[in-house]
Amino acid sequence: MIIVLFIMMILIADVTAVDLGIRTMDERKYARVSMFLCALLIPCLISAVPVCAGVQFADDILNITLSTEHDVVSVDSVSALKLHFELKDKWHFYASEENAPGEMNLKLITREDEAIIFSQPLLPESGKYFDKETGKQVDVFSGEFDFYIPFTVNSKAADKETIELKVSIDGALCSDTQCRFMPAGASVETTVRAGDSLSEAKFNLPSVTVKQTDATTDIRLSYSIWFAMVLALIAGVTLNIMPCVWPVLPIIVLNVVDQAKKKQSGSFFMGLAFCAGIMLFFAGLAVANIILHLFYGVALQWGDQFRNPSFVAAMGLLMVVLALFMFDVFSVAVPSSISSKAGNSGGFISTIGMGALAAILSTPCSFGILAAAFAWAQSQPLLPATIVIMTIGVGMAVPYLILTSMPSVLKKMPKPGKWMELAKQTAGFILLAIAVKLIAALPDERKMRVIYFAVLLSFCVWMWGSWVSFNTKKIKKYTIRIIAVSLAVWMGFLFLPSPKKSLVGWEKYDAQKIQTAIEDGRAVLIKFTADWCLSCQTIEKIVYGRKDIAELLEQKNVLVIKADTTVKDYAATKALKEIYNEPGVPVSILFVPGEEALRWRQISFGDSLKKALEKLP
Repeated sequence: MIIVLFIMMILIADVTAVDLGIRTMDERKYARVSMFLCALLIPCLISAVPVCAGVQFADDILNITLSTEHDVVSVDSVSALKLHFELKDKWHFYASEENAPGEMNLKLITREDEAIIFSQPLLPESGKYFDKETGKQVDVFSGEFDFYIPFTVNSKAADKETIELKVSIDGALCSDTQCRFMPAGASVETTVRAGDSLSEAKFNLPSVTVKQTDATTDIRLSYSIWFAMVLALIAGVTLNIMPCVWPVLPIIVLNVVDQAKKKQSGSFFMGLAFCAGIMLFFAGLAVANIILHLFYGVALQWGDQFRNPSFVAAMGLLMVVLALFMFDVFSVAVPSSISSKAGNSGGFISTIGMGALAAILSTPCSFGILAAAFAWAQSQPLLPATIVIMTIGVGMAVPYLILTSMPSVLKKMPKPGKWMELAKQTAGFILLAIAVKLIAALPDERKMRVIYFAVLLSFCVWMWGSWVSFNTKKIKKYTIRIIAVSLAVWMGFLFLPSPKKSLVGWEKYDAQKIQTAIEDGRAVLIKFTADWCLSCQTIEKIVYGRKDIAELLEQKNVLVIKADTTVKDYAATKALKEIYNEPGVPVSILFVPGEEALRWRQISFGDSLKKALEKLP
């Protein structure tokens, strides 16, 4: 079958070559090699499909063996299936849906036959595992364990010689560093013969078991590798419309068109070179995933990085910069050495590099469909994971291959005009919306700092692009841009680092607690603040960030209250005016038993506060 496929692909290559005007033997040889490589991909895809291994399912981490209690069953008899699990060391299944990631605890899904009725599975006692993500002890299955699934044979078995029994396995298989979902189609199956009486039992059901609730009815939908590959192809195609890749897209198309004018077959081979560059990048991702998996026991998780506040902040700021590019605040000029080499017939290596560059540029602002396809790949064994990652690259490369194979299509493309500029600017607003969404997901203590830096970064980018022009002298241009970069870096060090944990153990505003402390003769310090108050943040650093003041507050047993007035309806906001008669923030008030309250409305009052604290008993 595969040999026939190869012959068909070679014949297709010859026909395509004639249509493209490829006449020489060398050029036809290139076309045949390209089609041959495509043919090689198909068996790989077929081999990547999870195949039912009969009574056994096995991969690099898990081995499942299915056996039946009786080889022969009769009408109205009761028998059972036994699934023996063997897990690699330090791997486990979650036993409870409540504690499993995404509710993906181990589930057994039985396929009903008209001649049998399955009962709820029986399983052994689970073990305990400390989950670092939740900080709790959770129930898991690990090592070797057995599941038993009883079933009853009904009267329809009388008309059958054999009865098919199949169990699918679903859930997340986890270690200390990663989780992977069971491959789509993971299952074991066997048959029993129908007879007049039960055969001898090969095992007995355990006397002490625990029922797994909803094990056969709670069936989670999961898509197969074929659906994942279609999703990956769509994801790859969408990469071509990512705003990130637009800086090099015009040069790519112009080079292809230029090759088409010179020689029709030239554009085809330039397209192949460009596609090779794209595939090279995704092959690098696949290799990185394999290395991490084999040598470090972790997967290249597309999406885990969004749990890192620093990465989220960086992505949000990148979206802001890309939006500024869409608004023509600055431009990106591809080096003339690259564009000129890609434009001549000998520039295949440069074209491959440009394909890789396009793939690299497209990934930072990829949409959710790409993340979904990549996430599915990371939950699978290495072979299907690699195939799906490469399929994303195929999806991105296919439009260019089609475009270069049929140059006449270029003539039907809309002519450049104002619509392109409007579309570009619209994309800028979309990118700003994405930036807002990303920054909004940051912890509260970092959110405002990133917003302030985004404004300052925008100023530096505007300075880079608008303060100089093509005719500006090099010395002046370099000076301005060095200042812009230096300013951005300096502001980054100032605003972006995670704020240090407060030295003072502030408690939330509570009027009753404050009143009780004063009545008990305890000193009380109230710091009125707000998230939008820059002066308040400065006070936090230069006053309450002092170690000596923090130590005094603890030594003197002062009740320290943080009164948040960010929102009008907060209790502290109302108390600021109605109880303490203060017009606004910042203000700090120290209540000393038997004395008049001390108030500080200025920014620098650390020494004064220290003296007042030292006088306390």
